[in-house]
Amino acid sequence: MPFTRRHLPHWIPDDVPVFVTWRLAGSLPTPQSPDPPPSFLQHDDRLHTHHSGPTWLQNPQIASIVADALLHGETVRHSYTLHAWVVMPNHAHAIFQPHADLSTIMRWLKSRTSRKANQLLGRTGMPFWQDESFDHWVRTEELDYLIDYVESNPVKAGLVPVKAQWPWSSATGLH
Repeated sequence: MPFTRRHLPHWIPDDVPVFVTWRLAGSLPTPQSPDPPPSFLQHDDRLHTHHSGPTWLQNPQIASIVADALLHGETVRHSYTLHAWVVMPNHAHAIFQPHADLSTIMRWLKSRTSRKANQLLGRTGMPFWQDESFDHWVRTEELDYLIDYVESNPVKAGLVPVKAQWPWSSATGLH
């Protein structure tokens, strides 16, 4: 069971699905309240109501770069089994069963997508993604709830009325 620590602890048991969130660089709002929310999911829900920093992922070409990389990681690289995913305007969520080290998977996903997205945006030498990601190993009893949470993100954020209408998500059934 690997354990690493940077700013956040990363402790992932072997052979379990992982819920991962990664955000665009500069997209975390400054805290408005000294009271921390009781859970990560409540904190994540709060972030949908705060629009700070870049929203490059609302560009369909850039959202497609991230979606394609997620699918490529499963079908071609065989780095993981994908349970659910969504690309939002300033962050992405995925639930997958890793078949490689999580840090290797995330380094590949972020570098592949940032290189292509920065090229499309005409940016060089600038960070695209926030340096660190949030990860949470998924207990069996949480899996269905978290899959619905990930796929319902666009509805909670007011982007679409029905989750199947968001084109950059596993909820569409098109990918």
